[in-house]
Amino acid sequence: MFRFIHAADIHLDSPMRGLTRYGGAPVEEIREASRRALENLIQLALKEDVSFVVLSGDVFDGDWRDYNTGLFFVSQMARLNQAGVRVFLAAGNHDAVSPISRSLRMPGNVHVFSTRTCESAHMEKLGAVIHGRGFPGRAVEESWIPSYPEPVRDAFNIGVLHTSLAGYSGHDTYAPCTMDALVGKGYDYWALGHVHHGEVLSTAPHIVFPGNIQGRHIRETGPKGCMLVSVDNREVIDAEFRELDVLRWYSVSLDARNFSEDELMAAFRDRVHEVLADAGGRIAAVRTVISAEDRIHGTWMRNPDKWRSELRAAAIDAGRGDIWLEKIVLAAGRGRNRVPDGLLGELIDGIRQMDGDEAAQLQAGRDAIRKLFEKLPAELTLGEDALSPDDEEWVEQALREGLDLFMARIAGSGGRG
Repeated sequence: MFRFIHAADIHLDSPMRGLTRYGGAPVEEIREASRRALENLIQLALKEDVSFVVLSGDVFDGDWRDYNTGLFFVSQMARLNQAGVRVFLAAGNHDAVSPISRSLRMPGNVHVFSTRTCESAHMEKLGAVIHGRGFPGRAVEESWIPSYPEPVRDAFNIGVLHTSLAGYSGHDTYAPCTMDALVGKGYDYWALGHVHHGEVLSTAPHIVFPGNIQGRHIRETGPKGCMLVSVDNREVIDAEFRELDVLRWYSVSLDARNFSEDELMAAFRDRVHEVLADAGGRIAAVRTVISAEDRIHGTWMRNPDKWRSELRAAAIDAGRGDIWLEKIVLAAGRGRNRVPDGLLGELIDGIRQMDGDEAAQLQAGRDAIRKLFEKLPAELTLGEDALSPDDEEWVEQALREGLDLFMARIAGSGGRG
């Protein structure tokens, strides 16, 4: 019997730009989160006495050039080396363009798979064979499955592959393949990487995306970690997800359409307590979307800073510093659907004429913002924490809140045209 860890998509020291624009952001904790999560992975490997660790790509970020990042990774691999734990690493699309990953000298326990052809690493005493190949460049457009060798008889065969399969929403298509192709290869465990959402796609054989070990933004919510796999007599007898993240992202929706202002605040505090219980002592980064009636919606949009301050104060009080409200969004009240008569009605109708194609509406707004940025002074558009028209989340929020504020001002004036 032996055990191994399967992890992927560490994205060590992934750049977190623009954090200082967000009030109350735990900037250092977020920037250090990937390192702390990697330390948790190493500690888990040592505690559980695993025989080896499989890393299925994207240890680094392609655009990150701080060699201290690489040295930190090497130091963590050296901890495993001292304990006699092997590491098998296949470069992902981000690693392929990283100057760090190309120049690092790894400890002797780390086997980095070739980027030219598939390799097989044999662990004779365990009766295990690990097959893998790393990305030679950012894009791999063809399936690599036919190039992987046939399974070794009387051994536990693991395939390591950084892939999007046939395509995952939100992920570029890399090394595409089908589930049928993976199953048909005859391996006992496919250790996949690239998709940041953890998922066990099959148990006969095991085909697994462990997800990334630390969420990096609001699109990567929920627990993040790795798989701890136990093998006996060439069969997986247990494959358990283990949490490694130190900061967890949440998206919380609150339906307050029938609430008074006091009831809204009370319901919000309840949700905060639920999030903190789930976070289990981690910092919780929370985006809150509140649906409210016209009265609250109009009051909010006339003084959004007051509401945000009150909600953040309530979160801090409930969380004792363990929660950060990354963003607070008030969903449009029903009044946005009522168009006043006269000239204002015609103006609003013109604004909404693209509502059926929200993407086109947002793109038009982005184009306008880009033109505005061309006229702004350099101190507002340069530097790590500068505003940028390439920051998709900020641009979208600005566009949506701008229209909401406009509509609230109209509602407040009685909508006279």
